[in-house]
Amino acid sequence: MDRRKEAWRPVLIAMKGHPGTGKSTLAKALAKAIKCPLVDKDHFRDCTYPIQQALLQTSPAMAAKLLNDLSYEAMRRVAAAQLGLGLSVVVDSPLSRQAHLNCLMEMAARSGARVVVVECKPGDEGEWRRRVEVRGADCGGMGWHKPATWEDMQRLLEEYGGCWEFDVGDVPKLVVDTTGGVEVEEMVSKVIEFVDSCNLDQESRDK
Repeated sequence: MDRRKEAWRPVLIAMKGHPGTGKSTLAKALAKAIKCPLVDKDHFRDCTYPIQQALLQTSPAMAAKLLNDLSYEAMRRVAAAQLGLGLSVVVDSPLSRQAHLNCLMEMAARSGARVVVVECKPGDEGEWRRRVEVRGADCGGMGWHKPATWEDMQRLLEEYGGCWEFDVGDVPKLVVDTTGGVEVEEMVSKVIEFVDSCNLDQESRDK
């Protein structure tokens, strides 16, 4: 049996990053390269639009929060099902709060899986802004809940109040600059190398 494949299972690769940072592009390429399921929180959130519209007359803010929480819960349940099958999984969400990481860690522990974090942090703010605004102008009806302008992005960051800069503790984390002019394939190779090194470290500790 291929020891490389054995080393990949099971591991939960938790993506982290704000909208427009290239997180989802990297997550898709990574899942394709290692041939494992990709569970994207936005796939669930996109589907809640009709429900949110129906709830607007009651409390728009409460509706948005409830449906966002529901999207996270659905994402975690699907990811847990894949881990339960012994599969590695890439989880694509902002991972903006400590509580979200804690939930993923608890879920992974139940399946004997490990968690690694891959954070997309743009070094070029101008390129990040361009991506946000291009996507906002051409979302095609999807991603309606994401910032459509740079001003929207700044408001979102203010709402976070810096909570996204939390300490991941003992969880291995790799920070990737998605605006540094590096091809996606090269970033994917870097992530795979990082996860492989984490597996080797774990094997050494288990001996």
